Amino acid sequence: MYDISHLYRTFLTTTGMCTDSRKVFPGCMFFALKGDSFNGNTYAAEALARGAAYAVVDENVAEGASYIKVDDTLNVLQELAKHHRRCLALPIIAVTGTNGKTTTKELLSAVLSRKLRVVATEGNLNNHIGVPLTLLKMNNDTQIGIVEAGANHPGEISNLCRIAQPSAGLITNIGKAHLEGFGSLEGVKKTKGELYTYLVKSRGVVFYQSDNDTLCSMIQEYGVQNVVPYGFRENNVSVDNGSSANPFLTLRTADGCTWPTKLVGAYNAPNVLAAIAAGRYYGVAKEDIREAIATYEPQNHRSQLLQTASNTIIVDAYNANPTSMAAAILSFAQFNAESGSKLLILGDMLELGERAQGEHEHVAELLQQEKLTNVYLVGKHFCSVAGKPFLTFADSATLCEYLKSNRVERRLILLKGSRGMMLEKALEYL
Repeated sequence: MYDISHLYRTFLTTTGMCTDSRKVFPGCMFFALKGDSFNGNTYAAEALARGAAYAVVDENVAEGASYIKVDDTLNVLQELAKHHRRCLALPIIAVTGTNGKTTTKELLSAVLSRKLRVVATEGNLNNHIGVPLTLLKMNNDTQIGIVEAGANHPGEISNLCRIAQPSAGLITNIGKAHLEGFGSLEGVKKTKGELYTYLVKSRGVVFYQSDNDTLCSMIQEYGVQNVVPYGFRENNVSVDNGSSANPFLTLRTADGCTWPTKLVGAYNAPNVLAAIAAGRYYGVAKEDIREAIATYEPQNHRSQLLQTASNTIIVDAYNANPTSMAAAILSFAQFNAESGSKLLILGDMLELGERAQGEHEHVAELLQQEKLTNVYLVGKHFCSVAGKPFLTFADSATLCEYLKSNRVERRLILLKGSRGMMLEKALEYL
């Protein structure tokens, strides 16, 4: 392998890291990564022409002082990030879990930024490439890092911990997601638990929701000692889920204090409590924590509230799995709204493997159990398991065609499905 110490010294002379030749900035180090449909090596010369100081490649594309040849660019990127992290004397919080990772990470960043200079994962760049890139954006001015860690196969969280070396972490929850890769709910639990394994060995801090029975049992199972619990009982908190007129989540504590948010859905309450717990642990003043949470606005179709000319829409269409789908439906069912004014538009949950049919059947049963019949179901899985009283559509394009000639007005709408279903296309007609 290329000498990481030597490469690191070279990296410190650059203006930063880039892996996309279209986004090269002057003086950066370009890493020629490969994917299923691209090969960064073929863009190395272009990156240098656009102003990159160096191009790290793993193929014989050209020679010159600006080209750095290594055996495997991805492996070297990860090792460079790991080396950089060791040189940074700062705490790093790792966030993983089935649902709520990105929202929790964003809330943590909003809260901790009130006191500290924070570098956090951008968007959901939470994989074997995104985590190294996040680490390499940290520098001596950074006071705390927040790294989102995602996985869809066993061993991935362990590898991300090896690179990021977190000093603290939290698992938001354990649920049914990526079952194609994990095999079972137990597989999800074991993989997410790799974060606890790392933090126990490194004597790090674990934030955990003490109302969550699965997480509590995992704390015991993994022998976690250094804990910061948070939860509804722990913090004596009640939840106001909102109404159709004001669907934003509000938390209330026994001392009469309210914690307003711009998030929709009671399932976001644990994410807010995690941010409060971390803020207190790292010394952020209570009023600063409260203001940070009150002003945070979700993006990217995650628990977003959109007001169109015709409807009020809760857009939670970035991703979906059986756990998050059930939580969203139950939360939506609790909203006070005029009879017949609520509409659910739900898309297929992907990456469930052989469990897909059963899990979609469970959703249909839950809808009937909650007496939610004004429902549009989108995708082949829902079409195969559901019929009357629900309307079904093969895909988002078919749904859009229907909405063009069947206008929906004065409704409170929940729009939720896996990213691959592209339900956001329907927003134009809502």
